[in-house]
Amino acid sequence: MKTVNKLLSLLAVAALMLTGCIDETFPEGDTATSEQIGASATALEASLNGIPSQMSQGYLVYGGQTHETDMAYPQFMIMQTELLGDMYPLGSNSGYDWYRNYNTFNGVVGETSYFAYLPWFTLYKFIKSANDIIAAVDITDESLSPSIKGAAGVAYACRAFDYYLLTVFFEPVENKYTDCSKVLGLTVPFVTEETTGEIAKNNPRASHNDMIAFILSDLDKAEQCLEDYTPSSRMFPGLAVAYGIKAKVYLLDGQYDKAAEYARKAIDTFGGTPVTQSQWEDPTTGFCVANQAWMWYVNYAAESMGNLCNFTGWMSGEADWGYSSLTRPSIDKSLYDKIAATDFRKHTFLDPQKFDFYNYQTSRDAAYINDAPAHLTLKFRCKGGDWETYSIGGAVDVPVMRVEEMYLIEAEAVGASQGVGAGVAKLNGFMKTYRQPDYNFTTSDLRTFQLEVLTQMRIEFWGEGNAFPTAKRLKPGVMQNYEGTNAPSDIFKVNCEGIKPIWNLVIPISEVQANVALEGNNNPDPTATIVYPSPVGQYSDKK
Repeated sequence: MKTVNKLLSLLAVAALMLTGCIDETFPEGDTATSEQIGASATALEASLNGIPSQMSQGYLVYGGQTHETDMAYPQFMIMQTELLGDMYPLGSNSGYDWYRNYNTFNGVVGETSYFAYLPWFTLYKFIKSANDIIAAVDITDESLSPSIKGAAGVAYACRAFDYYLLTVFFEPVENKYTDCSKVLGLTVPFVTEETTGEIAKNNPRASHNDMIAFILSDLDKAEQCLEDYTPSSRMFPGLAVAYGIKAKVYLLDGQYDKAAEYARKAIDTFGGTPVTQSQWEDPTTGFCVANQAWMWYVNYAAESMGNLCNFTGWMSGEADWGYSSLTRPSIDKSLYDKIAATDFRKHTFLDPQKFDFYNYQTSRDAAYINDAPAHLTLKFRCKGGDWETYSIGGAVDVPVMRVEEMYLIEAEAVGASQGVGAGVAKLNGFMKTYRQPDYNFTTSDLRTFQLEVLTQMRIEFWGEGNAFPTAKRLKPGVMQNYEGTNAPSDIFKVNCEGIKPIWNLVIPISEVQANVALEGNNNPDPTATIVYPSPVGQYSDKK
């Protein structure tokens, strides 16, 4: 039986277009098949529980310490923050920031790189897990129990989210640095529960419109299945999260009226409220223990996590283990300067004046704070304040979706569909109530308003990455070399008009070689397209 299971596992992997690297990326194991899942409610429950476990699994793709960005879902949080240019390593050895290739142009980010490979295969591995559950449950069967149907709803919501991320990362946006003309409007190949190995060998990139329709269809099914089912915890997406994903997809597609509608549905259905100042600044639970604002999150289990490949070890400014103690993750100064002194989110990062600016709450001592670099993050705390023991301090909850995102989506979408004034009122209402009592933004220009919402998203979701899709859609320009920049070296000092060309990720070469339909249809390699450092305060020309 074990041999049969191994064979079935490999066949399932082949259906994911992984024929070029099965042995390296997906070692043989006892992966459950859709037939096995469908035959047992216990197996279905186990497969369902595997979804959040997989989302926080260190070395998910390689199964071992091959590359330190192999971090399942949290890699996308760090990756998107670096892509935006909102984070720098200000420690003594920035070379330990394995994510910095997303923020610079001196490294390899093309089709042979880990930085193409890992996002692609992580998300398709997630999709396989969802496909196995979807294949095992016929949601048209009226005799299904709410729990079985609900499990399918969770899988449909997860698959929709995974394809949304693939679209965000791999659908190219036109820019002046690389020629995307041949692949504009193309996303990624569909791999569903019905995709065979033969189909996978000649499986073209789906058009943008077809992909949006597919994702929305999955979310329609998720809504249907989740209406009478409440997941056992918020580590599984429920109905409010399905609405939230729909809001994100409609926003990505520019259907602003629908984005506003579903963001409001998500807020009302969820019923939670934004993170408070005391929760935000708590040195033992801040952004490491789920609270009333977190709609969806994943968790690191102490018994299965490693000391390097985990989120807190990368992103906590207080941890004394992992890479953060070497890289010292910090916010871009220009973004920090956009946070008002009356906005408590400014306390997320160390001001150059340290305790003369604010009495920071910390699990470390005053000497540690005074010796730390300015702009170091204090956002993601070590659980219980334990900055010494990774299996305690790093056994944290990590947010995937917070209700704050829905408020900000609603604000932009209302402004774009119902008039700028209505959107400004929504934004002012959120900020005054939950973040900055004296906030009062005014404009009658839509783009000015949209860029302000983007700024607030970059501040709100620093380290979570959720602002990146909006930035890629709006193409705001990126300025990292300016007077007073805290970019630690010339490789980070890049200014790009519109977007960084690196925002269009490249499909890995192993995938192109395994799928004939991708030949000649890859995104252009952005490596070394920018001359750095860019002139101070000016956009770079194409190299």
